[in-house]
Amino acid sequence: MATATTVASDEPMSKTDERSPDPAHESVYEEYVLDVRIVETTTESGETSYRFEAGTHRGREFEDPDTATLYADIYFCTNGFEEEGTGDRGVPPEVIGAGRAVLASYFLTQPSIDQHWAASFFGVKPHRVREYTRWVRENAEQIRDGAAARETE
Repeated sequence: MATATTVASDEPMSKTDERSPDPAHESVYEEYVLDVRIVETTTESGETSYRFEAGTHRGREFEDPDTATLYADIYFCTNGFEEEGTGDRGVPPEVIGAGRAVLASYFLTQPSIDQHWAASFFGVKPHRVREYTRWVRENAEQIRDGAAARETE
């Protein structure tokens, strides 16, 4: 469910005095409990990306909203994780510890990895990877519902 709350304007993300040659418009694409959100960024040239943000977790950008929201679901299923320090090809320990479904879904958020690659890695058929992803999304929704209920108490 997209919301249209503006989070930033033409300000550059870094603390330099230089302005970006292609200013961007940012708005909240999806907002979750516990200060987690997906921010949609559209440049003046029409390019759109989706950035995951959560507290101190450094933002990660995706080309499509489905992958960004899957990443958020993984974040909730692992009770949060940091990719910083895992290297270019590393996997955060929290993701590995969260089980096969979460790991398979995490793989799908990585560049150049698709369902066929993930299925091959686990030795299963691609439909099983889709089931893993469905489970992650459903589990994350239950976790968010529980967190929202605790926030209102």
